Amino acid sequence: MGIIKASKLIFDYIRRDEEENIEEINRAIDNLSVDIEKGSFVAILGHNGSGKSTFAKHINGILAPTEGTVWVADMNTADEESIWEIRKKAGMVFQNPDNQIIGNVVEEDVGFGPENIGVPTEDIWRRVDESLAAVGMTAYRYKSPNKLSGGQKQRVAIAGVMAMRPECIILDEPTAMLDPNGRKEVIKTVRELNRREGITVLLITHYMEEVIHADRVIVMDDGKLVMDGTPREVFSKVDKLKSYRLDVPQVTELAYELKQAGVDIPDGILSNDELMKSLLPFFEKKFPEQITI
Repeated sequence: MGIIKASKLIFDYIRRDEEENIEEINRAIDNLSVDIEKGSFVAILGHNGSGKSTFAKHINGILAPTEGTVWVADMNTADEESIWEIRKKAGMVFQNPDNQIIGNVVEEDVGFGPENIGVPTEDIWRRVDESLAAVGMTAYRYKSPNKLSGGQKQRVAIAGVMAMRPECIILDEPTAMLDPNGRKEVIKTVRELNRREGITVLLITHYMEEVIHADRVIVMDDGKLVMDGTPREVFSKVDKLKSYRLDVPQVTELAYELKQAGVDIPDGILSNDELMKSLLPFFEKKFPEQITI
């Protein structure tokens, strides 16, 4: 079993009236089973209402299953006695860093989590040093978070989670409120943490370009797992993704349109370099006198 496993997970949002009678039941997750390998970088995609954020909140024990089971590091998230250990293993980074940053100074904010779980003082400051270095924010440790950019705030939020020494970090649309430069900063930081520290990463996002370097892509629709594979495998199925109201990376879309027009190139192109290499034989054939290597 991987570090995170869901088995036949069902979750219903239940709306009640003032007398606690059930008015409406909305099924957000419908019989989801998935196993996440330790140390992997997994992206979860889906349109609004697909259930991806609801699933993320189950991993951290914020929500408990209506039916089925979720395990984190072999601990059942429905077991109340294990919930704090689970939250040490699986840290959560939310969409808006302002909702997660509480300190007046960056280093105080990063140290809050370890202090809250009883880490000795000398170890707290060592963890703060290491976590700020890991996300490239050491130079800002004495600054007020209010003076930071959106991307910098999100990196501080990630450092605060890292300082608690989780084995897994769940990022629920962490770049949704950032500009393109901020998005690049955060995704670069997350990729480096996964590669260098071996931290399992679950990235929930709407931005297709953010997931092309993931080990695995999971697509959810109406609470169900509908696609699962490598980025190349998933993005090669452009029509299927569009049927779930999702886009693909721009270069993948361009390659798809060229192939539809009769150009012989592979499915699942993920980068500009790949596209140019795939097009080179086409141009050599069409314009041989103009191609020089």
